Amino acid sequence: MLNNYFPILLFIIVSILIGAMPIILSRIINKGEKNKAKISAYECGFENFSDARMKFDIRYYLIAILFIIFDLEIAFLFPWAVALDDLGTSGLIAMSIFLLILIIGFIYEWKKGALDWD
Repeated sequence: MLNNYFPILLFIIVSILIGAMPIILSRIINKGEKNKAKISAYECGFENFSDARMKFDIRYYLIAILFIIFDLEIAFLFPWAVALDDLGTSGLIAMSIFLLILIIGFIYEWKKGALDWD
């Protein structure tokens, strides 16, 4: 019965080794030299100026959600493009309606000012 679980155990061990290997190698290779350039802020380009738990403007989240929605909807175009020969005219009409709804939604968001970042 335990033989059935051996592949799972092997998978866990290999995944831990693969995850730990870069950390171990970087500790071995790193000489530990610290300088001002290495410890400076690099993610946003400037130093922290307030608390990390400060309130963000809701427009930041709205634009992020809109990006995700439109990005995922555009991802539907790839399988459609691959299967266009098999779908025929009905697939073309269905995707045209889908794109029309997508464009109308984008224009609506644009007119409402959700994409403005003032």
